[in-house]
Amino acid sequence: MNSPSEQKNGNENYGQTPIDFSFVLASSVHDMKNSLGMLLNTLSAMMTSSPPKDAEQARFFSVLEYEAARINGELVQLLSLYRMDENTMSVVIDEHHAIDIIDEQIARNDTLLKSRNIDVQVDCDSDLIWYFDNELIGGVLNNLIVNCARYSRKQLLVSATEENGFLCISVADDGQGYPDNMLMGSLPQTPVSFSSGNTRLGLLFTRKVLELHKSKKGQGYMTIANNGPLGGGVLKLYLP
Repeated sequence: MNSPSEQKNGNENYGQTPIDFSFVLASSVHDMKNSLGMLLNTLSAMMTSSPPKDAEQARFFSVLEYEAARINGELVQLLSLYRMDENTMSVVIDEHHAIDIIDEQIARNDTLLKSRNIDVQVDCDSDLIWYFDNELIGGVLNNLIVNCARYSRKQLLVSATEENGFLCISVADDGQGYPDNMLMGSLPQTPVSFSSGNTRLGLLFTRKVLELHKSKKGQGYMTIANNGPLGGGVLKLYLP
């Protein structure tokens, strides 16, 4: 039998407003993202002021930066998906030069790419203009570059061109290619892998962002394939 004090505490708690866990989680993710951003900036400054002394130290810094950048990207994606679900995501479709968004994301990951000795090639007409949300598509492209940096051997190719009335932004690498369960034929049934820690969050975020881009031509979509122009995998984003 509960004591009077226990009964009193129970009555006081009864009827309290339930916790909105999704809101609490989103707020926590936002704080973590800001802290991780500061960590990335500090790490970049440290590597600039005190460059690696040897190959082993360079590899150590490379792993640190890659993992921090990957986690930061996933936190941003989580926040964006939450806002999409809450219908609070602001989508700003405007006119942009495709080359600008490509150059911006490559520059954003300059230290990471250099630390991994990855040569990035760009193939895009400087006059190619399209309408899209620069922040959202930039986030998708950044995520692709960070992930491809892990699996590439020496090269990345980022290109943009017009295909059948759509803007096609392509990211190709010279790695071993995408696993079978990530190819488009089986993508909707792709399971979460707890052993590898792969939640497919990046793919979900990419698909949701592309679906927000619509016109009379249709809506945005993506394709994943192997045997790309550099011999490895290639992921293409299509924007109407």
